[in-house]
Amino acid sequence: DDLGNIRAYITESDPSSAASIANKILSSVTMLNETPHRGRPGRVPGTRELILPGTPYIIIYRVSSDTLQIIAVLHSSLNWP
Repeated sequence: DDLGNIRAYITESDPSSAASIANKILSSVTMLNETPHRGRPGRVPGTRELILPGTPYIIIYRVSSDTLQIIAVLHSSLNWP
């Protein structure tokens, strides 16, 4: 799971930041449930991307009529797609 991997990676170098970033990701996902079109149109057709302010992470997701699907949480330095 992306969130667990991100938290483990950050914990190795900065344990205090790991919880803060994980909480930002979780609160952003909660916000997306309420306003799913908040993110920009994604680079892959049918997806959207939410940049997480104050972090190097992007939430990649897809919205259908009644479902929000989180595809990935990626570091912005990674090539996507």
